[in-house]
Amino acid sequence: MFLAEHTVGLLAENTENPNPLLPDVAEMVVGIFAFLVVLFFLGKILVPRIQKALEERTDAIEGGIKRAEEAQAEAQRTLEQYQTQLAEARQEAARIREEAREQGAQIIAELRDQAQAEAQRVIDQAHAQIDADRQLAFTQLRAEIGQLAVELAGRVVGESLEDESRRRGTVDRFLDELEDRARAGA
Repeated sequence: MFLAEHTVGLLAENTENPNPLLPDVAEMVVGIFAFLVVLFFLGKILVPRIQKALEERTDAIEGGIKRAEEAQAEAQRTLEQYQTQLAEARQEAARIREEAREQGAQIIAELRDQAQAEAQRVIDQAHAQIDADRQLAFTQLRAEIGQLAVELAGRVVGESLEDESRRRGTVDRFLDELEDRARAGA
Protein backbone atom coordinates (compact mmCIF):
# COMPACT_ATOMS: atom_id res chain seq x y z
CA MET A 1 0.00 0.00 0.00
CA PHE A 2 2.78 2.31 0.74
CA LEU A 3 3.78 2.14 -2.85
CA ALA A 4 0.33 3.03 -4.04
CA GLU A 5 0.08 6.03 -1.69
CA HIS A 6 3.51 7.14 -2.62
CA THR A 7 2.66 6.81 -6.28
CA VAL A 8 -0.51 8.84 -5.87
CA GLY A 9 1.47 11.49 -3.98
CA LEU A 10 3.94 11.65 -6.78
CA LEU A 11 1.16 11.95 -9.28
CA ALA A 12 -0.29 14.92 -7.42
CA GLU A 13 3.05 16.62 -7.21
CA ASN A 14 3.89 15.92 -10.77
CA THR A 15 0.77 17.42 -12.21
CA GLU A 16 1.57 20.79 -10.82
CA ASN A 17 4.94 21.20 -12.37
CA PRO A 18 5.01 19.46 -15.67
CA ASN A 19 8.46 18.78 -16.94
CA PRO A 20 8.49 17.95 -20.61
CA LEU A 21 11.40 15.51 -20.14
CA LEU A 22 9.81 13.48 -17.36
CA PRO A 23 6.79 11.38 -18.21
CA ASP A 24 3.65 11.53 -16.23
CA VAL A 25 3.77 9.34 -13.10
CA ALA A 26 0.41 7.71 -13.83
CA GLU A 27 1.65 6.76 -17.24
CA MET A 28 4.79 5.40 -15.68
CA VAL A 29 2.84 3.26 -13.25
CA VAL A 30 0.52 1.98 -15.93
CA GLY A 31 3.49 1.39 -18.25
CA ILE A 32 5.41 -0.49 -15.59
CA PHE A 33 2.31 -2.52 -14.69
CA ALA A 34 1.68 -3.31 -18.37
CA PHE A 35 5.37 -4.18 -18.81
CA LEU A 36 5.21 -6.58 -15.87
CA VAL A 37 2.03 -8.21 -17.19
CA VAL A 38 3.60 -8.65 -20.61
CA LEU A 39 6.78 -9.91 -18.99
CA PHE A 40 4.76 -12.36 -16.90
CA PHE A 41 2.92 -13.71 -19.94
CA LEU A 42 6.14 -13.91 -21.89
CA GLY A 43 7.92 -15.69 -19.04
CA LYS A 44 5.13 -18.13 -18.20
CA ILE A 45 3.52 -18.83 -21.59
CA LEU A 46 5.57 -17.69 -24.55
CA VAL A 47 9.13 -18.42 -23.39
CA PRO A 48 8.40 -22.07 -22.44
CA ARG A 49 6.75 -22.62 -25.81
CA ILE A 50 9.68 -21.02 -27.60
CA GLN A 51 12.08 -23.06 -25.45
CA LYS A 52 10.15 -26.23 -26.24
CA ALA A 53 10.18 -25.47 -29.99
CA LEU A 54 13.92 -24.78 -29.83
CA GLU A 55 14.55 -28.06 -27.98
CA GLU A 56 12.44 -29.96 -30.53
CA ARG A 57 14.33 -28.34 -33.35
CA THR A 58 17.66 -29.09 -31.66
CA ASP A 59 16.60 -32.72 -31.19
CA ALA A 60 15.51 -32.92 -34.82
CA ILE A 61 18.80 -31.45 -36.00
CA GLU A 62 20.85 -33.67 -33.70
CA GLY A 63 18.73 -36.68 -34.70
CA GLY A 64 19.27 -35.78 -38.35
CA ILE A 65 22.98 -35.53 -37.74
CA LYS A 66 22.97 -38.89 -35.93
CA ARG A 67 20.96 -40.46 -38.75
CA ALA A 68 23.35 -38.95 -41.27
CA GLU A 69 26.33 -40.30 -39.30
CA GLU A 70 24.69 -43.73 -39.07
CA ALA A 71 23.91 -43.65 -42.79
CA GLN A 72 27.50 -42.64 -43.49
CA ALA A 73 28.80 -45.44 -41.26
CA GLU A 74 26.49 -47.91 -43.01
CA ALA A 75 27.68 -46.65 -46.39
CA GLN A 76 31.29 -47.07 -45.22
CA ARG A 77 30.57 -50.64 -44.07
CA THR A 78 28.86 -51.39 -47.38
CA LEU A 79 31.82 -49.91 -49.27
CA GLU A 80 34.25 -52.04 -47.26
CA GLN A 81 32.14 -55.15 -47.91
CA TYR A 82 32.04 -54.30 -51.60
CA GLN A 83 35.80 -53.80 -51.70
CA THR A 84 36.32 -57.08 -49.83
CA GLN A 85 34.02 -58.92 -52.23
CA LEU A 86 35.74 -57.29 -55.18
CA ALA A 87 39.16 -58.36 -53.89
CA GLU A 88 37.85 -61.90 -53.34
CA ALA A 89 36.37 -61.94 -56.84
CA ARG A 90 39.68 -60.80 -58.29
CA GLN A 91 41.54 -63.51 -56.38
CA GLU A 92 39.01 -66.10 -57.53
CA ALA A 93 39.35 -64.93 -61.14
CA ALA A 94 43.15 -65.15 -60.90
CA ARG A 95 42.88 -68.64 -59.40
CA ILE A 96 40.48 -69.74 -62.17
CA ARG A 97 42.78 -68.31 -64.85
CA GLU A 98 45.74 -70.16 -63.31
CA GLU A 99 43.76 -73.39 -63.15
CA ALA A 100 42.71 -72.92 -66.78
CA ARG A 101 46.35 -72.39 -67.77
CA GLU A 102 47.41 -75.49 -65.87
CA GLN A 103 44.57 -77.53 -67.39
CA GLY A 104 45.46 -76.21 -70.84
CA ALA A 105 49.09 -77.18 -70.38
CA GLN A 106 48.04 -80.59 -69.08
CA ILE A 107 45.69 -81.11 -72.05
CA ILE A 108 48.43 -80.06 -74.46
CA ALA A 109 50.87 -82.48 -72.80
CA GLU A 110 48.31 -85.29 -72.94
CA LEU A 111 47.56 -84.56 -76.60
CA ARG A 112 51.28 -84.45 -77.35
CA ASP A 113 51.77 -87.81 -75.61
CA GLN A 114 48.82 -89.27 -77.47
CA ALA A 115 50.15 -87.93 -80.78
CA GLN A 116 53.59 -89.37 -80.06
CA ALA A 117 52.06 -92.73 -79.10
CA GLU A 118 49.94 -92.71 -82.27
CA ALA A 119 52.97 -91.76 -84.36
CA GLN A 120 55.00 -94.56 -82.76
CA ARG A 121 52.14 -97.00 -83.40
CA VAL A 122 51.97 -95.90 -87.05
CA ILE A 123 55.77 -96.22 -87.36
CA ASP A 124 55.68 -99.69 -85.77
CA GLN A 125 52.90 -100.72 -88.11
CA ALA A 126 54.86 -99.36 -91.07
CA HIS A 127 57.99 -101.26 -89.97
CA ALA A 128 55.95 -104.44 -89.56
CA GLN A 129 54.38 -103.93 -92.98
CA ILE A 130 57.79 -103.22 -94.51
CA ASP A 131 59.21 -106.38 -92.88
CA ALA A 132 56.28 -108.42 -94.14
CA ASP A 133 56.60 -106.92 -97.63
CA ARG A 134 60.36 -107.54 -97.59
CA GLN A 135 59.85 -111.13 -96.50
CA LEU A 136 57.22 -111.62 -99.22
CA ALA A 137 59.48 -110.00 -101.82
CA PHE A 138 62.42 -112.09 -100.62
CA THR A 139 60.35 -115.28 -100.87
CA GLN A 140 59.08 -114.37 -104.33
CA LEU A 141 62.53 -113.31 -105.47
CA ARG A 142 64.03 -116.49 -104.11
CA ALA A 143 61.48 -118.56 -106.03
CA GLU A 144 62.13 -116.60 -109.23
CA ILE A 145 65.89 -116.77 -108.80
CA GLY A 146 65.57 -120.49 -108.17
CA GLN A 147 63.47 -120.93 -111.29
CA LEU A 148 65.92 -118.91 -113.39
CA ALA A 149 68.91 -120.72 -111.86
CA VAL A 150 67.37 -124.10 -112.63
CA GLU A 151 66.72 -123.09 -116.21
CA LEU A 152 70.20 -121.71 -116.58
CA ALA A 153 71.79 -124.72 -114.93
CA GLY A 154 69.77 -127.01 -117.15
CA ARG A 155 71.06 -125.25 -120.21
CA VAL A 156 74.63 -125.28 -118.94
CA VAL A 157 74.63 -128.89 -117.82
CA GLY A 158 72.50 -129.97 -120.64
CA GLU A 159 70.21 -132.12 -118.61
CA SER A 160 66.80 -131.39 -117.52
CA LEU A 161 66.29 -130.45 -113.93
CA GLU A 162 62.62 -130.96 -114.05
CA ASP A 163 62.48 -133.05 -110.97
CA GLU A 164 60.98 -130.75 -108.36
CA SER A 165 62.73 -132.11 -105.32
CA ARG A 166 66.11 -132.08 -106.98
CA ARG A 167 65.54 -128.64 -108.29
CA ARG A 168 64.55 -127.31 -104.87
CA GLY A 169 67.51 -128.87 -103.20
CA THR A 170 69.85 -127.40 -105.80
CA VAL A 171 68.28 -123.94 -105.59
CA ASP A 172 68.33 -123.94 -101.81
CA ARG A 173 71.93 -125.06 -101.74
CA PHE A 174 72.88 -122.36 -104.30
CA LEU A 175 71.09 -119.58 -102.36
CA ASP A 176 72.61 -120.72 -99.08
CA GLU A 177 76.07 -120.55 -100.65
CA LEU A 178 75.31 -117.03 -101.90
CA GLU A 179 74.17 -115.95 -98.44
CA ASP A 180 77.30 -117.46 -96.86
CA ARG A 181 79.52 -115.58 -99.32
CA ALA A 182 77.65 -112.34 -98.62
CA ARG A 183 78.11 -112.77 -94.88
CA ALA A 184 81.76 -113.62 -95.27
CA GLY A 185 82.27 -110.54 -97.45
CA ALA A 186 80.52 -108.28 -94.94
